[in-house]
Order: sequence, then structure tokens, then C-alpha cells
Amino acid sequence: MQIDYRLLRQGDDAVLGRVAAGVFDEPVRPDRVAAYLAEPNHHLLVAIADGLVVGQVAAVVHRHPDKPAELYIDEVGVGDDWLRRGIARRMMEAMFAFGRSIGCAECWVGTEGDNEPAIALYRGFGAEPVHLVYFEYSLLRDNAGKVA
Repeated sequence: MQIDYRLLRQGDDAVLGRVAAGVFDEPVRPDRVAAYLAEPNHHLLVAIADGLVVGQVAAVVHRHPDKPAELYIDEVGVGDDWLRRGIARRMMEAMFAFGRSIGCAECWVGTEGDNEPAIALYRGFGAEPVHLVYFEYSLLRDNAGKVA
């Protein structure tokens, strides 16, 4: 079966009308798709088989006042029935090429320490994990845990 890879643009919302289970963490909402695609530094590359989105890579370009732009790969997802076919690797390669084409000097991606498939994918491109201390804040609550 032919799989096509496509970088979505503003107005391509309908492409996400049919999405395989497991591609995204939660159901795709049209209002969120439109908002995401409207942001000029947000980029969504999808893998499509017979009109069904079977994979996605979401990335953000970070521009800095003191260093070259960098590409942050925020999420990689492949449909449950489409795993182990090289889809994630091809999507990453396409996103790397896109990042280079728009002047990004570096790309970075993170995953949980126990996500062995993701770690194997990322190592397959020649990188080794970098120790990182990560903090997450809920913007729906204040620092004391009360609803803001």
C-alpha cells in the first residue's frame, strides 16, 4: 500500500478527518487543528494511506535573539495497526529536511525514559540521550495547587 507524506498548511484541516487509532493521544478537534495550522511556527507532517492519516509528527520552530532557529519535535505518533513499517523514521527524515530548508541549525526531541520504541528510533539517527531536568506546571492552578 502506498503511503504519502504531507506537510499540512493552514486550510488543510480536512486531511485530519480520518485518523487511525493511536496516531494522536486524544481525539482530534477541528478547532484545535485550525488553531495549530494557523500558527506560522507550528508544523504538522502526516503519513496518509488511502485517505487515512496513519502517522504524524508535530514540530515547532523556536527562534531566538541570540542563536540560530531550532526545530523542536513535540510529538511523533503512528497508528496502532501501522507500527514497525518505517513510517516514523520516514516522517522524522522529512521533518529534519524541512527544518534544514527553513534554516534550523538543530533539532531536538524528548520522550519518557521507558519509551523504548521512541528511544530506539531517535538513537537510530545517531544521537544519544542528554540528561534533562523537566518541570511541568498546570496553568489552570496556582503554584499552591489551588484552581486559579
